[in-house]
Amino acid sequence: MLEVKKVGIISCSGEEFAGGCLSRIASRRVLESSRPGRTVTICLPLFLAGGEEERYFTQNFPTITIDGCEKRCAFRATERLSGKVTKAMTVSEMLGQDVAIDAPFSQRQLNSEREKQIEKVRIALTEAVDEIIGKTSEEDVITPLNPPPGMRLL
Repeated sequence: MLEVKKVGIISCSGEEFAGGCLSRIASRRVLESSRPGRTVTICLPLFLAGGEEERYFTQNFPTITIDGCEKRCAFRATERLSGKVTKAMTVSEMLGQDVAIDAPFSQRQLNSEREKQIEKVRIALTEAVDEIIGKTSEEDVITPLNPPPGMRLL
């Protein structure tokens, strides 16, 4: 089996503050636009519930956590359940505590200010991915890997 070198991104699952919303939207944009094929997002609730494929990935591949606030739930859970996180980030450190604890919002409520905030987080996440595995190059894309029987790679 072949492995496409990837970085896992575990974003905040909190929905009570803007920081969680910002982290999830920015993570999705990195996955779909900035570094498609080089990143995967890992569902934090499934990871916490014992998802074997999610835990296998975080134990064997570089992982970035992006938390909305200083509680750092994604980081703490990943460290406790899978080992060392490659890079930990928080929206509150990037944009300030006041932005992180602002009222939650949905994608339908995006305005120019929220777009700027998402873009700043997206850029920081993209730079973190590039620090870990570098910019996409064909010679770095494929290496052999055999996952445990019955398990698929994300």
